[in-house]
Amino acid sequence: MRDKFQRFVESDKFQNTIIGLIIINAIILGLETSEGLMANYGWFLESVDTLILQIFVVEILLRLYVYRLKFFTSPWSLFDLFIVGIALIPASETFAALRALRVLRVLRLISAAPAMRKVIEGLLAAIPGIASVATIMTLLFYVFAVIGTHLYSDTFPEWFGNLGNTMYTLFQIMTLESWSMGIVRPVMAVHPNAWAFFVVYILVTTFTMLNLFIAVIVNAMSNDADETAEEHAEESRVEIKDSLTKDMREMEERLLAEIRKIK
Repeated sequence: MRDKFQRFVESDKFQNTIIGLIIINAIILGLETSEGLMANYGWFLESVDTLILQIFVVEILLRLYVYRLKFFTSPWSLFDLFIVGIALIPASETFAALRALRVLRVLRLISAAPAMRKVIEGLLAAIPGIASVATIMTLLFYVFAVIGTHLYSDTFPEWFGNLGNTMYTLFQIMTLESWSMGIVRPVMAVHPNAWAFFVVYILVTTFTMLNLFIAVIVNAMSNDADETAEEHAEESRVEIKDSLTKDMREMEERLLAEIRKIK
């Protein structure tokens, strides 16, 4: 019986149905933000939302029955359990904030779609590299903030008056949001040589360090894809070997049977 349920839970038809329900649920959660729609069709949207939630609960129970303790060893299964658990919190003022998190059910699409899971797994694999790049970037950010405070705090205290203001200003410049006309050119009107400081800062942070982030993530995802491909290749080699071994045994048995007939 358990094997039957496992085949059902792991079937493409069941998985595609769950993905479809997640998408429908995401649309419903968006429609529920419209006061006009809720006034006219709120009862229907809430009914469908409740029905889909009940299906999600049944799905989790089926997976618990099929996988037993192995269910709790899978991070994606725990993620699904957490998301569905939040949606089951009763609608009261005490848990109003947590109830708002039911929109997280949309994120179940990530765990349901293998391609999306690969992307997230690649990002998680890149965390050590990202942390290293982030540490270097923080040090550079701090150095430039100290220099900027010393250089421009007297003339532009609203932007560089203290370390906190300077770090926020430099963060805005790093994102390239109104950095030229909004900040740098006014500073250059008073300090003509200020362009050197800001150009060097942008080259180091925006064009170098941020690209390092992208490089680390792409490299991690590429390595993850290579490992997955190697695993699939190994599985294929094992299947081919088993198939050849089986064929050889069948041929050997047929030859022995022919020899016995001749004798």
